[in-house]
Amino acid sequence: MITITTTEALAEFCTRARAHPYVTIDTEFLRERTYYSKLCLIQMAVPGDAEEDAVLVDPLVDGLSLEPLYDLFRDTSVVKVFHAARQDLEIFFVEGNVFPEPLFDTQVAAMVCGFGEQVGYETLVRKIARESLDKTSRFTDWSRRPLTDAQKTYALADVTHLRDIYEYLAAELKKSGRTEWVEEELGVLTDPSTYTVDPPEAWRRVKTRTNSGRFMAIVKELAQFREAYARDNNIPRTRVYKDDALLELASTKPATVQDLGRSRLLLRDARKGPIADGILAAVAAGQAADPKTFPKPEAGRDKAQVNPAIADLLRVLLKAKSETAGVASKLIATSADLDAIAGGERDAQALRGWRKKVFGNDALRLCNGEVGLVAKGQSVEVFEIKR
Repeated sequence: MITITTTEALAEFCTRARAHPYVTIDTEFLRERTYYSKLCLIQMAVPGDAEEDAVLVDPLVDGLSLEPLYDLFRDTSVVKVFHAARQDLEIFFVEGNVFPEPLFDTQVAAMVCGFGEQVGYETLVRKIARESLDKTSRFTDWSRRPLTDAQKTYALADVTHLRDIYEYLAAELKKSGRTEWVEEELGVLTDPSTYTVDPPEAWRRVKTRTNSGRFMAIVKELAQFREAYARDNNIPRTRVYKDDALLELASTKPATVQDLGRSRLLLRDARKGPIADGILAAVAAGQAADPKTFPKPEAGRDKAQVNPAIADLLRVLLKAKSETAGVASKLIATSADLDAIAGGERDAQALRGWRKKVFGNDALRLCNGEVGLVAKGQSVEVFEIKR
């Protein structure tokens, strides 16, 4: 097993990779104790069975630059293949401000090819590569050195089997004419906003049942402080305070350190020092906020506006269309999409792009009373309503 520890060796492998139509890539990282993921290992493979066709790259070695890899990412003649790429792409975007282009995500492709929702790598290895994975090294601390042979073998398997999976899925997509469907889905993965949280907007990620203006103003200030503090100190948000503690603080509105001491949910370290100071300042800022600046959560669709019978019909239609198309239903439309359409919204994701062809057009016709649903044996079919 080859482990690359120098920039020169990495550059040499990336040069070899450019001679191939694709390269498979995976990473191992830690994030339990940090805001940003700590990149610990990179696995790469190109088509072939030789030992040098699959390598490990150790980014923890002093002096190793990943710039040759980033240059490969920018080379549009080579497809970069990942499985469930989101966290890997976030690492490379944060570390190198670059996205691999073109990108292929086998998890997304598998959903389009009928392998179900959020299908795991192990399942694809079993069903497509006809192999099994040894998962004994799954919970490895990848930052520790040296890595054992077992750990290296486990890590390499994440890119060697990926070659067979990619070739199979790419062929299936070409055969079905759905390559563009996957490309459409991958757009969000190469959008910088997917990985960037602006502290003033962090409140949008906090789920709360109370939307009163003053309460939300305090939530916004507390979320903004937490996001900025976690980012600047490279610690997880939950190490500052968790969402339930944030909502408790927005409700109790502490004004002194003594008030913080009475919190049921606040961590001990947050009751003193810079976090305590930040909390008190955030609460005070929320208390003093001009009502004109109160944050306004996105209005959820009023349940009273949603005709439950239409929503249920849309669910039946979705299941039928999903089975006919061989595409995971959740990839076509979410439950929220269906409720929105049933409530009259016409800008739902399920009504755009390839989803509109597969499901959206008939969904609108169903809502308009132009088509109905009929059971035929074990299937459900759409029929025209004559007027």
